[in-house]
Amino acid sequence: MSQSNPSHTPLSIIVADGADAHCRVMVDALSRMGHAVQGVDSGDSLFKVLGAATVHLLILDISLPGEGGLLIARRIRMEQPGAGIILLTAQSRSDDKVACYASGADLYLTKPVSLQELGAAVDSIGRRLVPDTSTSASVTLHAHRLQITGPLGSADISRRECALLIGFAGAPEQLLGTAQFQQLGGPASESFSKSALEVQIVRLRKKLESAGAAAPTIKAIRGVGYQLCVPLHIQRAALMAPIQPAPVQPFTPHPTHV
Repeated sequence: MSQSNPSHTPLSIIVADGADAHCRVMVDALSRMGHAVQGVDSGDSLFKVLGAATVHLLILDISLPGEGGLLIARRIRMEQPGAGIILLTAQSRSDDKVACYASGADLYLTKPVSLQELGAAVDSIGRRLVPDTSTSASVTLHAHRLQITGPLGSADISRRECALLIGFAGAPEQLLGTAQFQQLGGPASESFSKSALEVQIVRLRKKLESAGAAAPTIKAIRGVGYQLCVPLHIQRAALMAPIQPAPVQPFTPHPTHV
């Protein structure tokens, strides 16, 4: 595998594989790509690491000692909806593939895995997990006057849209699970619907783009929710300190996931 490449998005990765030699090979290869990688050999070890560090991506062997990769993937998808998950399996039957995706995995790879394929998979997921906003035009939210401004001008927004933007800004990786939108001053639970949320997101995208933000401004993340992909600054009135984004409660699975 090639050495570190600046085009790669550096990620924090855990490789969980009970086969020590196989685990070391993947850890070494991904480390040479510029990622921060830790290897573990069991579910217990995995959750100890997760409790002490922020992790972008987990690569799990489905036959991992302990809970096994499928059950662990389900737990992680519930507890950390923004994390990427790749499952490794020695099986290639259709029902095995379905089980991998049903567990919440973004991708499954059949063992033995070529390092070239593994690197490409990690790069692909990394572009979703850590959007490159280094060249994106930033947008400023003026919460006191319900307006956003950018390099192309300004756009008026509703109180609901203002709450959405503040919620995005306060979420890890600017990613919100579908159920979290109900915590942001939106419709009551009995009137909340996926279709209504989609309409609100479409309108907000258009306003962000009209202010000068580059598309995609907000991405739909399958099975999780939505991610704001532009730098956002939040301000109140002049001479007042910027608003600190309010923390959003941890994601809880909801039957209306995107």
